[in-house]
Amino acid sequence: MSQTLIYLDDRAVTRDDLLMRGRRAATGFDHLGVREGDSVALLLRNDFAFFEVQQAAAAIGAYAVPLNWHGKADEATYILNDARPKVLVAHADLLEPLRQHIPAGMKILVVPTPPEVQSRHSIAPERASPTEGDIVWQAWCDSFEPWEAPAKRSRATMIYTSGTTGHPKGVRRDPASPEQASAYVDLIQRVYGLTPGVRALVTGPLYHASPNAYGRQALMAAEVLVLQSKFDPEETLAAIEKHRITNAVMVPTMFVRILRLPKEVRERYDVSSLRWVTHTGAPCPKEVKQALMEEWGPIIYETYGGSEVGTATLATPTDWLEHPGSVGVPTPGTRLAFYGEDGDQVPEGEVGEIYMRVPAYADFTYLNHEEKRKGVERDGLISCGDVGYLKSGRLYLCDRRSDMVISGGTNIYPAEIEMVLLQCPGVQDCAVFGIPDDDFGESLAAAVELIPGAKMSVREIQDYLETHLARYKVPKRIDFHASLPREDSGKIFKRRLRDPFWQNAGRKI
Repeated sequence: MSQTLIYLDDRAVTRDDLLMRGRRAATGFDHLGVREGDSVALLLRNDFAFFEVQQAAAAIGAYAVPLNWHGKADEATYILNDARPKVLVAHADLLEPLRQHIPAGMKILVVPTPPEVQSRHSIAPERASPTEGDIVWQAWCDSFEPWEAPAKRSRATMIYTSGTTGHPKGVRRDPASPEQASAYVDLIQRVYGLTPGVRALVTGPLYHASPNAYGRQALMAAEVLVLQSKFDPEETLAAIEKHRITNAVMVPTMFVRILRLPKEVRERYDVSSLRWVTHTGAPCPKEVKQALMEEWGPIIYETYGGSEVGTATLATPTDWLEHPGSVGVPTPGTRLAFYGEDGDQVPEGEVGEIYMRVPAYADFTYLNHEEKRKGVERDGLISCGDVGYLKSGRLYLCDRRSDMVISGGTNIYPAEIEMVLLQCPGVQDCAVFGIPDDDFGESLAAAVELIPGAKMSVREIQDYLETHLARYKVPKRIDFHASLPREDSGKIFKRRLRDPFWQNAGRKI
């Protein structure tokens, strides 16, 4: 019987070897004092080690906390101080900027940055290797016997998500009951089409909730699982052909970039093996989805949810073609309710803030911020800040009550950027918001009011932000205003700044 292979680009390991290293790592974590309910942080790009760490944490009942490696050192440091993981496992090149900021007492395990990652991210070889005195992940794992203790109650990956406060919050779920654990696996398999023997592709970074959930289940169900070290549209088509991929998870930006390849390039690759491609993380323009289904066939599925609530809806290709624009019907057992500005529920067909509950997910709290849970809960249901309506049993999204921007499948929170921008010399006030973007669905714009007499250029502001924030959080467009529009309370009237961009694009707001 052939063994399941896990690929990082073109290099492979067997699933049995990967799981064995995870079991050895579980014993190692136990030796380091990691206990049930503790957390282990991952600062890793897509790599075999990512799965090994997650498997080890799950075995001993700990939370895996993936860090966004696109972030700056102070962003990662904030999460490390908030989550207080017992252990940090990091790629060598990503660790260097953090070494002096890691909280005292935290154990560090270093993974050599793989050659595939070095090449795709232009990392110098000397930055990719552990330094003298580092504990190297592979050798450390192999020094322990495999973990043999009974499995602990299932704990989800602890994803950090932001709100209007500008600081990310850890969504910490209760240990799942056996019934919930089984229901969760069934739901993820249903949403991503992960039946036994699929050949699966992960195109996005595993620190994102959707690729993470998909990858964890594909690891156990797939005949072949391919991780891309970095998304490239033509290389994705080549991987689909080479490995006869049947299932993939993507974001709409990837669809756009694939469709923008010359037709002769797209036709060079045989992607007829594809059976199920799920997209999530951002709105997908109808024209883009229609064009891809015309080229690939009716195989594009869509799901909607959030870190707090999980996977709430699913739109099959047939259903979407009959009801274009919807994000699908509720997943089994999911409850949806819609509330108006007055706090009362609105009837079907009327727009309201969406509140949800997906029973396959254990209840949660915001780590160290339990009081903020009250701000998103109503009648036992949870809101992700989105506004929409139900029609013929299908959910349609209209707007986001919060100001969160989803660009290329990545959640970006303007309040965090505004907090940094307000500290920029010469800036008196500002507002950051999302505007239409053909590639990314949305991109960031900033409206800036300067201190009287101050002179600054767009490039100077962007340079300042790039020293404090990840590049994807730096607004592409910056406009200067003599004065920003304000409500009677003095609060900036952000909609007056944002809405013209969406109206000019001919999109509903």
